[in-house]
Amino acid sequence: MDCRVYRKGLVLCVAIAWQLTAQAQNWRDSLNAINKQIAESAWSTDLHLRKAAVNMELKQWQYAVDEYALVLQREPKNPAALFYRAYANTHLRRFDLSRNDLNDLLAIVPTHFEGRLSLSVVLQQLGRKQEALDMLNQTIQLHQDSAVAYAARANLERQLKQDDVALYDWERAEQLAPRDPTYVVSHVDLLLVLGRNREALRVLDAAVKRGVPRGMLAEWYRKVKRATP
Repeated sequence: MDCRVYRKGLVLCVAIAWQLTAQAQNWRDSLNAINKQIAESAWSTDLHLRKAAVNMELKQWQYAVDEYALVLQREPKNPAALFYRAYANTHLRRFDLSRNDLNDLLAIVPTHFEGRLSLSVVLQQLGRKQEALDMLNQTIQLHQDSAVAYAARANLERQLKQDDVALYDWERAEQLAPRDPTYVVSHVDLLLVLGRNREALRVLDAAVKRGVPRGMLAEWYRKVKRATP
C-alpha cells in the first residue's frame, strides 16, 4: 500500500468525521437554545415546530413525533405538523400512522404535492400499489408540469410490469426536465430491458443534443453498444 495514499485517505476520513461531529454539536446547541426559549415563553407553535425540525436533523424521530403531536393537540389542522409527523413516522416504519396523517393533510390541502408523493410511497410500503398508482394519477392531473411526478409513476409502473405506459412517463419526464440525466438513463434502461437497443441509442443522442453532457451518459452508451449486435 502507498503510505501517502493511506495518509491522505485517513486525513480525509478524520476531516469528514470531525465535520459531522461539529454539525451534530451545532444542532444539539440549537436544540438547547430552543428548549430554553420554550421554557421561558408562552406557547409558541413556531418554537415547537423548530424544535421538532432539529429533532429530525438529529434523527430523534420519536421526539419529533411527540413534538408534532403537541402542536396538533392545539392546531389539529396544522399542515406542517401533519406532513412532518408522517415523515418521522415513516422513519419509524409506522406506515399506517403516516398514511393517516397524510390523508388528513390532503383533506386540508388537496393539492399538496409532497404530501401526495409521500402518500404514494407509504401506500407502496403497505403493499397497496394500485392505490399508490391511483394517487400518482391524481397527482399528475393536478401537477401536469412536474417531471418528478411522471418519474414516480414510471417507477411504480415498472414494478407493476406496465412497461409501455412507463416508457411514456419517462418520455414526459424528459420533456419537462430535458437536461436531467436521471430521467434519460431510466428511460434507456427500460428500452434495453425491452430489447429496443437502437431506440435507446436515439434517446441518448437526443439527450446530448439537448445539452446533457455526453460523459454523464458514457456508461449507458457502452451498455447500448454491448447490447446491439
